[in-house]
Amino acid sequence: MFVIRANYYQGKRQEGRLVHMIVFKASFFYIKFSIAWRGRVIPVGQRNYIVITNNPLVSDKLHEIREVIYKEASYEGLLAEVRDRIHEGHVLLTHPLSGSVKPNETPYKSVLISSGKGEIDERSLSIIESAIQACRKFEDKTGRYSAGVLEDFQLIDWTLLESGLASADAW
Repeated sequence: MFVIRANYYQGKRQEGRLVHMIVFKASFFYIKFSIAWRGRVIPVGQRNYIVITNNPLVSDKLHEIREVIYKEASYEGLLAEVRDRIHEGHVLLTHPLSGSVKPNETPYKSVLISSGKGEIDERSLSIIESAIQACRKFEDKTGRYSAGVLEDFQLIDWTLLESGLASADAW
């Protein structure tokens, strides 16, 4: 069963500014779109995000209708790419460890980041650095899988991303 909960928080203070936020919790995703986020505007519902993925299924399904960055990289390599984008000023919109599959058990990961750039978001940077450290704790098992199992992992990643995209696009 798929449940979407949207909560509207009004009046939260951040850096002395009044911030209005809409928070979505969809499947294993935690997506936060802020009307004002540290001086940047991330309009809700205008697809102001980029999909970064190492999953060929995601790239094939989305490359013509969304902004997709496809990298042939390991799970940890993809997280490093996301970290580099955060250093450029993008904001992390989905958690890099979403889902119930441990890092390095699946070779595929897709992450949403903001399309706009601003100052480095310390929270996004902290989350991605923690995810990279968590990834290093687990032995890489991805080289042991058959083609059928790899296709299953692609589908799992696609399903997780699809539920997050549906929520992001609805608003």
